[in-house]
Amino acid sequence: MLRMDQVHVVRHKVLVEGKSQRVVAREMGISRMTVRKYLAVSEPIRREQKPRPRPVFDEVRERIDAILEEWSGRTTTKQRVTGTRLHQVLRSEGFDVGLTLVRGYLLKKRLAKAEVFIPLVHSPGDEAQVDFFEVVVDVGTERRAVWMFLLRLMHSGRDFARIYEHCDQVSFLDGHVRAFTHFGAVPRRCVYDNLSAAVKRILPKRELTQRFAALASHYLFEPCFARVGVGHDKGGVESRGRGVRLQSLTPIPKNTSLDLINHALLADLDQRADMDRFKLDRGEMLECNAVAFEPAIVGMATVRSTATVAIAGAVYSVPSHWARSEITTFVGVSAVKMMRGSESIERPRQGRGGKLIRYRDYLPELSRKPQALRQVANELLKELGEPYATLWTMLVEAHGSLDAARVLAKILGTLRHGDEARLTPVLTSLLVAPTFVSEAALPPPTQVAVPATLAHHHVESSHARYYDVLLMEAANG
Repeated sequence: MLRMDQVHVVRHKVLVEGKSQRVVAREMGISRMTVRKYLAVSEPIRREQKPRPRPVFDEVRERIDAILEEWSGRTTTKQRVTGTRLHQVLRSEGFDVGLTLVRGYLLKKRLAKAEVFIPLVHSPGDEAQVDFFEVVVDVGTERRAVWMFLLRLMHSGRDFARIYEHCDQVSFLDGHVRAFTHFGAVPRRCVYDNLSAAVKRILPKRELTQRFAALASHYLFEPCFARVGVGHDKGGVESRGRGVRLQSLTPIPKNTSLDLINHALLADLDQRADMDRFKLDRGEMLECNAVAFEPAIVGMATVRSTATVAIAGAVYSVPSHWARSEITTFVGVSAVKMMRGSESIERPRQGRGGKLIRYRDYLPELSRKPQALRQVANELLKELGEPYATLWTMLVEAHGSLDAARVLAKILGTLRHGDEARLTPVLTSLLVAPTFVSEAALPPPTQVAVPATLAHHHVESSHARYYDVLLMEAANG
């Protein structure tokens, strides 16, 4: 069979140049029958050829199909059947077959099952795609592996991205709230993987988590989900996540805080946005609720006898009088709030497995337990700061750590009654110019209410602060 260019030469020589078929056949090295055939048609004639016999393949094909059927429920996308592995099994069973033949047949079967993709149309205001991506940033001198929340409007291609310490439901919800507030509008549909922050159960019917359902209800958008195990159902945000890494996060961004890195990232994305197309998006999107959704996760927890509580995989200390009580917890992106009745405290959020112990929470106990105070003095003094650190150093040098702990414990008894604002200036002035400490220089003892039935009794007693005066006099020589 001649190629198309050869057919053109044959026809040109005979029909245009006027040469005989015999001459043309001799010049081109083909038969006159071939010349005559291509004068009758203008294109090469393709004949269906019978497939060549493949006796080895015919023998092994049924066994390959049987193995693939047997293994169908024992593979994943990452632990899949390869031609090499299939070839090893066939050879072990005595089949004399080549690796190329096995690979070719396996490829043919995969192509036959390959999905056909449909070119989609993204209407203005209709669709956003959402996902998390792992990235690396430098915060101060520390390099961290963190998570980037990315929401992409599919019509205009405008992006919102924010980096979080955690890839969890709080960050997931907070990203939506910030994105909708930044755009000033809400897309009609948002497309997700079947991530645990949004989906509680997939089968028999997809069930949303309570907080994500509340978010969708608050902003009135429709949550849509990709097929299980199929990433290209939201290929727009998948590819854009890689693009943001290369365009906006290379080289690795560095700043003193994650907030500053986020500010620079969002400014860069806004600069790249096509604002004309976004105006079309904005005109068809839903109005953003004026009241922002609260992304914090609310829960209940029991405080242990150690005045600590486990929240979201981390441990926090609470005021010691909260021990063994039930409290309400609010887990936010960067802080954890805890409430017991009308009392509330807030702590910086720790990562899973982290621990945050503040020894100020244990002042009532430490004022009664000098030995315990002696063991945690370094950690406590970091929290109290000056002048207590200097006072501790002076007491240890003069009396040793045990007696120093006894004296400091008495002072902590004053702090736990709320007299820190009055005591700290007095201690500061004494340490700057140490002199004889008179009773008048110390804050008066806290008045304790006496029951009426005991009011007429008089008990002779001393006060612990008088021993403090004697100890300070001894220290001053």
